[in-house]
Amino acid sequence: MKKKATPKPKAANEVDPRFAPVVRALSRERDVTYGGKGFGSSGLKVKGKLFAMMSSKGNFVAKLPKTRVTELVQQGKGEYFDPGHGRLMTEWVSLAGSPASWVDLAKEALRFVGG
Repeated sequence: MKKKATPKPKAANEVDPRFAPVVRALSRERDVTYGGKGFGSSGLKVKGKLFAMMSSKGNFVAKLPKTRVTELVQQGKGEYFDPGHGRLMTEWVSLAGSPASWVDLAKEALRFVGG
């Protein structure tokens, strides 16, 4: 019987390939950094505040105004983010699937969190 390959753990600073375009697009913005931990995941921060990341479940997550998150959820484009303790975060949206809109949403999140 053939053994299954064990997935190689990611290095702390290794960027998920689907999230890489978001990091490239925003990492040169003023006060934006990539790394650190938030909700157990590395992500983009502005002035030390997390605004976009890939969740441990492989979904793109961004911090947006509550009304914007509700709009995205009602349109079926995302879900309220659950960091794993069963409490939905109303200012965080989680999106699975295609990363086509992630850069734009991350820019919205940067403006929201960065002021």
